[in-house]
Amino acid sequence: MAQNNPTEENEGNDDLYEHYRFVADKGQSPLRVDKYLMNKVENATRNKIQKAAKDGNIYVNDAIVKQNYKVKAGDVVTVLFEHPPYEMLLTPEDIPINIVYEDDALLVVHKEAGMVVHPGHGNYSGTLINALTFHFDNLPNNSSNRPGLVHRIDKDTSGLLVVAKTEEAMTHLSKQFFNKTTEREYVALVWGNVTEDQGTIEGHIGRHPKNRLQNTVYLGEEADEKGKHAVTHYKVLERLGYVTLVSCRLETGRTHQIRVHLKHIGHTLFNDERYGGDKILKGTTFSKYKQFVENCFKILPRQALHARTLGFIQPTTGEFLKFEAPIPEDMEACLEKWRNYSKHAM
Repeated sequence: MAQNNPTEENEGNDDLYEHYRFVADKGQSPLRVDKYLMNKVENATRNKIQKAAKDGNIYVNDAIVKQNYKVKAGDVVTVLFEHPPYEMLLTPEDIPINIVYEDDALLVVHKEAGMVVHPGHGNYSGTLINALTFHFDNLPNNSSNRPGLVHRIDKDTSGLLVVAKTEEAMTHLSKQFFNKTTEREYVALVWGNVTEDQGTIEGHIGRHPKNRLQNTVYLGEEADEKGKHAVTHYKVLERLGYVTLVSCRLETGRTHQIRVHLKHIGHTLFNDERYGGDKILKGTTFSKYKQFVENCFKILPRQALHARTLGFIQPTTGEFLKFEAPIPEDMEACLEKWRNYSKHAM
């Protein structure tokens, strides 16, 4: 959205577009705004942030600030430019979509691993939204101006997503996700032998203090300040020696929730590069084993996570709809290798 900024320095320029907005946490100790933005903006470089400050594009509480301004608790930090964010310049693209179900109000799609759901920094084309806007006219925008999108899954996660085709469906479905009445089950292959047959992981999730590409679990006093409440229920499906196949049911939907929660209890997702699962975390020192794991990584060159089940109430009929997407070939091939290995080697 274009922002009309009242500050003197910006007089005469009514067409500024908000690219980023952050509200500093209650527990935020004073921190230079350039460092603050480095921690918050994914893939940002120090040079870009310093140039934005020099050009007068960084605002705190609607006033332009220099890069050495100290951000305090409650400050509203925005980055405004004269051009709209690239994700607003949405180009429809003729990309095939695997539609599992469709009616007048919505569709359910099975997203392949490797496809980004919506345009963002570094991914301005080839996304599911680019495909949806080509195949469907007049999709309703969500609160972030993303057509049809009710929820999302990570780029390298495969599985089911529901897309709204009407304003009414968008409102109804979004409310279901907010009220946690949808049914979502994921299957994940994780490092290590998960001790309990089933359990619940609770822990607030927020941005990692040292690695801005990761999220982490916050407990105790800093939980509310630095994270958002998150609950994951898990159940062991198959024990395969040095790895375990688990089913995860989401009660909340935080960014990277399953990846962060499972790492928190010591069971990082298999081949999850961002969270360190692309290294051998359990097993023997034999070179044959190392070769075996590397072969598994080649077969499944992504994190072993699949959104298998999705259930929700159809907005117009009130009927409960439930869908299941089989585990994709790359993940199934990796599982087969582990099944054979655990039979003969354990």
